[in-house]
Amino acid sequence: MMLTIPDVLTPEQVLKCRAALERASWQDGRKTAGHIAVGAKDNEQLAQDDPLAIEIGDFILERLVGNPQFMAAALPLKVLPPRFNRYTGGGTYGNHIDNSIFTVPGTPHRVRADLSATLFFSEPEDYEGGDLVVQDHFGSHLVKLPAGHLVLYPSGSLHRVEPVTRGARLASFFWIQSLVREDSQRAMLLELDESIQALTRQLPDSPELVRLTGLYHNLLRQWSNT
Repeated sequence: MMLTIPDVLTPEQVLKCRAALERASWQDGRKTAGHIAVGAKDNEQLAQDDPLAIEIGDFILERLVGNPQFMAAALPLKVLPPRFNRYTGGGTYGNHIDNSIFTVPGTPHRVRADLSATLFFSEPEDYEGGDLVVQDHFGSHLVKLPAGHLVLYPSGSLHRVEPVTRGARLASFFWIQSLVREDSQRAMLLELDESIQALTRQLPDSPELVRLTGLYHNLLRQWSNT
């Protein structure tokens, strides 16, 4: 399941974060690449212990907790601290699949990557190229969203970032361990949740709401990994 979540950040919040990121101390992104991915990666990143990365990352996490669509779609159990990258001057990241397990920086705790997320800070017209290309059973999907919008997709998907030939592409990226490991099960739960919400608006007194809500929670209970 691939899902676009609009307006995770307001325009004002995007501008404030972007202004700070444009003054940040960027490093060669290959420092964080694995031995296979290092040959495909050509971008810049903030160090994970950079105070700016921690500050903006914490702010993003606060916004996500208050975003009903993200919570319903991801069903997050653990979310890794957001990271930040910049692509410019032909920067690219060739085809790769994200790691399955990440260690939370500064801790012994590990997080399984079920979902990958990219939150855009640059407007599409500010740069050329830079499309996120995600491949699944239905083909290739090109993603280039307005600033403040986020895309969720399964971490096991083959994906890449096309070369940025003009301007700069600023984004945050991070991984989520979901309460529900299987992507197909998460997709069904999201569809059921959205149907319940729509029925609540249309027929708030319907007795079927109790049955459907119970079904949702019983499926979540059955499929949850906790």
